[in-house]
Amino acid sequence: AALIVPLFRMFSKFSTVGALKGISLNTHGAVIVISVATAFLIFFFRQNTKTFPKDLIEAARIDGLGEFSIFFRIFMPTMKSTYAAAIIVTFMSSWNSYMWPLISLQSTDKRTLPLVISALGSSYTPDYGMIMMAVVIATLPTALIFFLMQKHFVAGMTGSVKG
Repeated sequence: AALIVPLFRMFSKFSTVGALKGISLNTHGAVIVISVATAFLIFFFRQNTKTFPKDLIEAARIDGLGEFSIFFRIFMPTMKSTYAAAIIVTFMSSWNSYMWPLISLQSTDKRTLPLVISALGSSYTPDYGMIMMAVVIATLPTALIFFLMQKHFVAGMTGSVKG
């Protein structure tokens, strides 16, 4: 909540910059960028790379790999579970976001699903059946993303350095 005003001012300035018009206020890009660029994801990836076995990196350097080759040939394939978890967390935070889309999206045709659900319940006689159906529909994409990424979690539990 403390970042709402600075983010609003920052994204309102983006509309004047030609290359950044896609992430200015009243666009879906503004909602997505806020969910992707978080301190949690930076910390999450940092912690994962710190636990990476040093023996594997040293073996790659002995084999003649450079830093970019080590990253793309060793880190990226072994961090599939980390990427899967990051995708799930990012999707869930973007999909379930309420406050930032309420502030940044002014037009009613660009509303996110939580905003539409809250608008359904704001009448004098809310249609609870319609609200419950919308909530079930809102949970389906999150469950689908989780089930699609589930195999990467299992693959990430096996280690790369044995005994």
